Amino acid sequence: MNRRDVLALGAAAGAAALLPAPAISQAANRVLRFVPQANLANFDPIWGTQFVVRNASMMVWDTLYGIDNSFTPRRQMVENEEVSSDGLTWTFRLRPNLRWHDGEPVRAQDCVASLERWMVRDGMGQMIRALRQELVAVDDRTFRLRLSAPYPKMLLALGKNNTPIAFMMPERIARTDPFQQITEYVGSGPMRFNRAEWVPGARATFSRFEQYVPRDEAPNWLAGGKRMLVDRVEWIIQPDPATASAALQQGEVDWWETPLNDLIPVMRRNRNIRIDVADPLGNVGCLRFNHLHPPFNDVRARQAVAWVVNQPDFMRAVVGGDDALWKQMNGFFTPETPNYTEAGGEILSRPRDAATARRLLQEAGYNGQPVTMLVAQDLAPLSAMGQVANAALRAIGMNVDFVATDWGTVGARRASREPRERGGWNIFFTWFAGADCTNPASYLGLRAHGDGAWFGWPNDPAIEAGRDKWFAARNAAEEKAACEEINRAACQSLPFVPTGFYRAYQAWRSNVNGIVAGPLPWFWGVSKS
Repeated sequence: MNRRDVLALGAAAGAAALLPAPAISQAANRVLRFVPQANLANFDPIWGTQFVVRNASMMVWDTLYGIDNSFTPRRQMVENEEVSSDGLTWTFRLRPNLRWHDGEPVRAQDCVASLERWMVRDGMGQMIRALRQELVAVDDRTFRLRLSAPYPKMLLALGKNNTPIAFMMPERIARTDPFQQITEYVGSGPMRFNRAEWVPGARATFSRFEQYVPRDEAPNWLAGGKRMLVDRVEWIIQPDPATASAALQQGEVDWWETPLNDLIPVMRRNRNIRIDVADPLGNVGCLRFNHLHPPFNDVRARQAVAWVVNQPDFMRAVVGGDDALWKQMNGFFTPETPNYTEAGGEILSRPRDAATARRLLQEAGYNGQPVTMLVAQDLAPLSAMGQVANAALRAIGMNVDFVATDWGTVGARRASREPRERGGWNIFFTWFAGADCTNPASYLGLRAHGDGAWFGWPNDPAIEAGRDKWFAARNAAEEKAACEEINRAACQSLPFVPTGFYRAYQAWRSNVNGIVAGPLPWFWGVSKS
């Protein structure tokens, strides 16, 4: 914290001391203090795919459409759209009176530039980009997208909640190279980002945007009226779970996104704390390979790892002793959803076999070279996965270079395509929201189109062929058949190894109202009493 921050905090404290007690209480109830899952180390939701960045971005940048809790895309910034009878031309008209946080009007030209940048980085956006014949502003509130072939999932692509999301930005910001980070954080969402107060590793703050015009509908995930009932949201970075737990119990913070399961019993005994499952659709644990470099450019090395990933070990390390919080995954799609399948999943379901793993490593030509494993220590689930994987891989003779670091560093380093000896990597750990893994459209980890794929850059035409069939499916049965084809291919080529399906808790003070379960924290509709 610099001198200016200290003086500002001191002045605020002095001003508060002059207020009568009821005014202090009322002012405190207009500030929501939130402990996020990780440090906000960067703030560009298009450049990267970290959930912590997306979650903050939801307050600052708005979207053309937004999905509700039935995964149906609803109009958000858009007033209406028209689609030509042949499905090739989409014309979008923006709602009136939309403004950026700097006071300038939102224009169709801004949306065109924002979509152009997003389409380079997002899987569904890349599909639209491949079909795009024209994307132009017709007037200040209208823009047109003309395609070479129909794209029936257009509104889902523009309204989905998985990263990268099609956030709208002013044209001058959206013209930033999609592989370079933005340095200006002006949106049109319900909250403004206080850039001058941002101290990475300590805090980030957001203030209500008075000129935001919410939709009339009730809020529902990313859809409806995003009405902010507090004036200020403060993200307090607390990487130590014990410190975060104490802060919540003492009323120093209001809401903790990802409490450590070991601390749940203690917090349950505090009558001022509420605890519930954060998202019934849960999370898919992921051990992600770099497919570009040895040893995991050879499928046999990836299969060797799969043969020793014992999901119960991983999941109990993540969630503790509560077996009701996790499930074995013998496939890649979210369990208990319509597209879940175990087709071809024998490598995930059979008893673990270290002898088979050693044989596959030998066949892959592995000769003891270091394997760089990036493990974020400031995210308890990822730290736990890393520890379990480290032991399992060493047991089959792999020379693990265990890099204990923070999630921000993992987020930056995993973007490197260099070999490990030049700053690259071989394995990292993450998780996907179960909501993102219910179908191939939004499933970042199951893209396998080489250089265009997510970090790790797997290349498997069979996965991509199944994905194309899902997009072309005419009914639910054809969609399920396509997902079975994808699952079989993924179990063969292993773009990543699922480490299991698990649910997590969130915790908040009893005077906080309006918290809704879902794949990310929704700040609109939340108030304090």
